[in-house]
Amino acid sequence: MLQILQVTFPFFALVLCGYLAAHRRLLPLDAIGGLNAFVLFFALPCMLYRFGASTPIAQLLDPRALLVYFPCAVLMVAGAVAFSLNTRIRWNDAAFGALVAAFPNTGFMGVPLLVALLGPRAAGPAILTILIDLVFTSSLCIALSRLDSADEHGVATAARKALRGVAANPMPWAIALGGASSALGLALARPVGATVGLLADAASPVALFTIGAVLARSQIVAAAQVHAPLPTRDYVPMALAKLLVHPLLVLGMGKAAQALGLPLDPFALTVMVLVAALPSASNVSLLAERFAADTGRVARIILLTTAAAFLTFSGAVALLH
Repeated sequence: MLQILQVTFPFFALVLCGYLAAHRRLLPLDAIGGLNAFVLFFALPCMLYRFGASTPIAQLLDPRALLVYFPCAVLMVAGAVAFSLNTRIRWNDAAFGALVAAFPNTGFMGVPLLVALLGPRAAGPAILTILIDLVFTSSLCIALSRLDSADEHGVATAARKALRGVAANPMPWAIALGGASSALGLALARPVGATVGLLADAASPVALFTIGAVLARSQIVAAAQVHAPLPTRDYVPMALAKLLVHPLLVLGMGKAAQALGLPLDPFALTVMVLVAALPSASNVSLLAERFAADTGRVARIILLTTAAAFLTFSGAVALLH
């Protein structure tokens, strides 16, 4: 366990550094958007391209892993929405609560952390989960969030906007280009490859620092909103679902599939379970702001999962590996 903590500690320490920098206003809040843009549009796509290009295409597009992880995403969203809906939490807040319960922080944190723990083979299954969550989980939750005030036309419009958002996100395209390079055996010209390498090397530390800064900013924005105190039952169950229910669901689904004869790679299942054990994606707080959801609830779920995951995620690694 100590060896695992020695690997995971620097990752969570960088998140804490970003949180303290923004909380203490050493990092101006207006600068966080720039950091996020650098990670999302430059560094992270280069990192995902590099992993994709060096990973066999069969691992990036493994239908057996897809058959296990995809139903779990559906069940997590359905269960979280059903649990959350009440007279106070309507579709908009329930949908974004479901998104933080079902969407791990795989891009900003998971891929580099899992590669550090398990080796380069972990990149393939982890990248596959990113595609599922970006294309399906986020689009579904955004569409559900519009059910409060929308008729069928409104939901369809929301779904189209969500898909346009996926198309504008550089991460799926970087994964696709990396997969194409892997399948065709292509290599970048040396100066281009060196540039991509520099940006890819910057992705992990800057992304982790940005996670903490985004969390601090979300807390500050939520505190500025005037509303009644948030009951613990509105956010603690969602955090527990993310850290405990999600990985157990993926593990159970994978074991059941193997028992039924699906030739699922045990290593791929381990990676997907650890992906599910990651804290919630920090960028969901930015989406919640954009769609006028309860950012205070979303920020608390993300903050709680990120703080607790230092122990719960490390424990999951110790149990599975």
